[in-house]
Amino acid sequence: MSNYKEIVTKTIVGKGRKTSHDSYSLTPENTPNTVLGCWVINHNFNGSNNQNDVNIKGSFDINVWYSYDNDSKTAVTTRNFTYEDHMKLRVKDLDALSNENEIIVRSLKQPTVQDVKISGNDVKLNIEKELGVEIVGEGKVKIAIEEDELPWDDIYEEDTIDDVKEDYLKEENNIQS
Repeated sequence: MSNYKEIVTKTIVGKGRKTSHDSYSLTPENTPNTVLGCWVINHNFNGSNNQNDVNIKGSFDINVWYSYDNDSKTAVTTRNFTYEDHMKLRVKDLDALSNENEIIVRSLKQPTVQDVKISGNDVKLNIEKELGVEIVGEGKVKIAIEEDELPWDDIYEEDTIDDVKEDYLKEENNIQS
């Protein structure tokens, strides 16, 4: 018959991922003729637990490089945008959920510009991002312990060496000479 031990460890009790396609609009100082480039930087986010749901609040900067004045001048405009995402997660262990669970949010795909258009004085952008969330809680693992297993090897006194000759090297040097 085996004995059992329980090990308490951190475990992922819920996880999920969400891809978002959102539209944003910004108005540059000058009326744009052509969008020469746009990029998203400084993506920051964090998640808060709401049982088996997670609320994510984040922000990023959108930079748009554009030409104006009949394509004779260029400028870059920057604007910070905030967002909130709500994610329902697959939960593996409802009993392990609590408000003290650790929430890990990862950007699986950084926000990127999928489409950009000029509409009057505004620049309209479609941004895609993908976030992954894990809820970390505590779990128990039960393992079997065999009774006939010896916890330590025995060291017997007769295996030790007591009669070490301290002058061994001196004796060897005298023999070779």
